[in-house]
Amino acid sequence: MALLTGAAIGAVAGLLYAPDTGENTREKLGKEAKRAQDDFNKKYQETSSNLTVKAKQARKDFEQRLEETLSSASYKAEEIISAMESKLEDLRKQNAKLQKEGRSTDDLAASTGTTGTTTGTTGTTGTGTTTGSRGTTTGNQANKGVI
Repeated sequence: MALLTGAAIGAVAGLLYAPDTGENTREKLGKEAKRAQDDFNKKYQETSSNLTVKAKQARKDFEQRLEETLSSASYKAEEIISAMESKLEDLRKQNAKLQKEGRSTDDLAASTGTTGTTTGTTGTTGTGTTTGSRGTTTGNQANKGVI
């Protein structure tokens, strides 16, 4: 751009100081102005075209990187979900094992006639005797949920 400006200024200065008639000078100035305008338009088109190409390439690169990032995030999310499902399955197995062990202890207590503990049940309020399927509880033990 600076080159074009310098060339235009130099051409105008050269024409103004050259010994020629006014009509010829105006004609030369018009031709030089037209040439400078054509050069400017050509440079403008080239720059505009280059910017368009670069913008399209930048958009394409951005979309590709975005797709890669989303794909990577999706893959990592699948890994996390898989790990969580595996851990959940392990916990379910451990829970089943503990429940089975708990039942066998309760079954053993019932067969020997001793009192087992059951969570989630409540006894009667006050003192007295409460009879459950696993034995007899007396006094305030019924208030504590031990049957």
